[in-house]
Amino acid sequence: MTITRRYRFCAAHRLHSDSLSAEENQRVFGKCNNPNGHGHNYVVFVTVTSDEVGEMAVIERLDQTVGETVLARFDHQDLNSDPAFANRTTTGENLVKLIWDLLAPKLSGARLNKVGVVETRDNYFEYVGEA
Repeated sequence: MTITRRYRFCAAHRLHSDSLSAEENQRVFGKCNNPNGHGHNYVVFVTVTSDEVGEMAVIERLDQTVGETVLARFDHQDLNSDPAFANRTTTGENLVKLIWDLLAPKLSGARLNKVGVVETRDNYFEYVGEA
């Protein structure tokens, strides 16, 4: 059985790299390099596979794990302040990979198949890795 659940959180960030000059950051990241940051209403899709009987039990555990591991950590936060982003830019690609890395070892009774993050109307990031 494969199950996909949708979750939401709001967070702010600034796309910026310390390895680039101010001019290069502005050229690469444009308005997303605003020193005051900007926010998104993120939507996260988590897909798991389970051989367990009882869809509701899988959903309840998944909801709890995502709530404790992802939503509690990122909702209404500045992503640039998160220790996991100390050495990487807060791009959607890095965020979706981080969410995978946070969830994969914590799921019980299910195997993580895919994580997707909708950042804007036009930006969707997806990661499928080894669980």
